[in-house]
Amino acid sequence: MLSFPPHSRPIVQALSASRIREVANADIGRAGILPFWFGEPDEVTPDFIREAAKAALDEGDTFYTHNYGMPALREAISSYLSGLHQPISAERIAVTSSGVSALMLTAQLIINPGDHVVAVTPLWPNLIEIPKILGAHVTTVALQFGRDPAAPLWELDIDQLLAALTPGTKALVINSPNNPTGWVITRAQQEIILAHCRLHGIWIMADDVYERLVYDTDGRACAPSFLDIGVPEDRIISTNSFSKSWLMTGWRLGWVVAPKALMEDLGKLIEFNTCCAPGFVQRAGIVAIERGDEIIRNTVARYQTARDFLHARLNALPGITAPKPKGAMYLFFKVDGATDTLELCKRLVREADLGLAPGSAFGAEGEGYVRWCFASSLERLEGGAQRLERFLGRQ
Repeated sequence: MLSFPPHSRPIVQALSASRIREVANADIGRAGILPFWFGEPDEVTPDFIREAAKAALDEGDTFYTHNYGMPALREAISSYLSGLHQPISAERIAVTSSGVSALMLTAQLIINPGDHVVAVTPLWPNLIEIPKILGAHVTTVALQFGRDPAAPLWELDIDQLLAALTPGTKALVINSPNNPTGWVITRAQQEIILAHCRLHGIWIMADDVYERLVYDTDGRACAPSFLDIGVPEDRIISTNSFSKSWLMTGWRLGWVVAPKALMEDLGKLIEFNTCCAPGFVQRAGIVAIERGDEIIRNTVARYQTARDFLHARLNALPGITAPKPKGAMYLFFKVDGATDTLELCKRLVREADLGLAPGSAFGAEGEGYVRWCFASSLERLEGGAQRLERFLGRQ
């Protein structure tokens, strides 16, 4: 009997494992399943991006790069963001090995044990658990659902959020367009939040990964962003990724935009976490930004068609209420009578060969709802809807 048996830190033991993975891992790869559980498209990365990585490898690009990323990629991201928002200099940008890494680095940069962090939920679980890894206490403010029964939407109660952002709060975590609900923050709400956070010295940790995936925008190229209204010295850190906009989920390439005063310390953290992002992957990122506008336009048009199709299809099923999302790539729909969506989604896999994500994976506020990633062909979506319809008919 060991006197000191091995175990991890109590904080790590207390973390909630991903319930999306719990559903998927048992049957991932099994023939016959239609998987809509993860947030990724059914299309591979376009040829010209893959070819750029191949060429970089053929040229021997297998060595370390700068902690902050290749200068050419940082400049490309700077030009891209400056075209969408205000001018953002490359010296405020750091390339990361995935958007998830960008989120973890941001948290390591500003959060201490015991800090108070506020998060707008339902929310992708990583954004809730990352501050907890560092010993923070997380308070959640839930989006409100269905205040207009005729056209139910997910909406933010701004007064409720401001009440939670008390003096001494370290950071606000906000993801818009939101995973899983598709909620998109308004410019007016951003201005109120920024003024409040400036008053109390609260950091805004903005996960902007879905900013290009917005619908019904009257020509706007992206969702409202705190990068539009902040100044370089504001306590705003924006994280982003190549995964969603350029169909590059498996490439694991992201970036951080932070105040210049933080960049030296951010560089240290990158060194101690991953050292740098792979050079050949960064070369693919450069090409994606420089030549990828058509990809984004086509993706948004495709997803909007898929959204509209699945929204109508699900709302035609008994017991389903599916609000139409304004952004991202998910329908987060209510299932009447569902009190354990983890078990419901496990049954959907076992009995219907349909892979969806349980609402409880996104916090207690998500229980009773199920997430369906609609970044797929209409044929696959229809096949999934038929399987759900048959399953519900047997209940």
